[in-house]
Amino acid sequence: MKNRLAIAALVLWGVTVAGAGFIFVRGRTAPASDGRTAVLLAPADRDFVLAEMRSLLEATQTITAALAADDRAKIATAARSGGRGTVKGVPADLLIRLPMDFKQAGMAMHGGFDKIAEAADRGESMKQLNARLADQLNLCVGCHQAYRIDAVH
Repeated sequence: MKNRLAIAALVLWGVTVAGAGFIFVRGRTAPASDGRTAVLLAPADRDFVLAEMRSLLEATQTITAALAADDRAKIATAARSGGRGTVKGVPADLLIRLPMDFKQAGMAMHGGFDKIAEAADRGESMKQLNARLADQLNLCVGCHQAYRIDAVH
């Protein structure tokens, strides 16, 4: 009897871990009518993700203006505002609902902003910094081509 109970508990634990792993990788998604993958989020979570995207867009705009003005200090400051240090406020339960590729693109985006800040501090040329920013925008475009954020209740 004890062996059966232990085996049942072990199987239940394995199914739970596998299910949680599947959800963590896949997120809460559905095929969208426009060919992209819809990430299905509660309205508050959708608002959070979209606000973060707007802050990254603001950082990008500030970096663009600073590139035009040859202002490395402003580039570094703006880039840091989109860096990994800003990820701390993301709710853990939201991260579970995001698909793995989306999470990886987001972390690459934040890491890329940190690299731009470091490169500006090192004195990289404006041309090199602009190329780094173009790489960042490629991440934005790729993600927006693959995903959309839909609110569900």
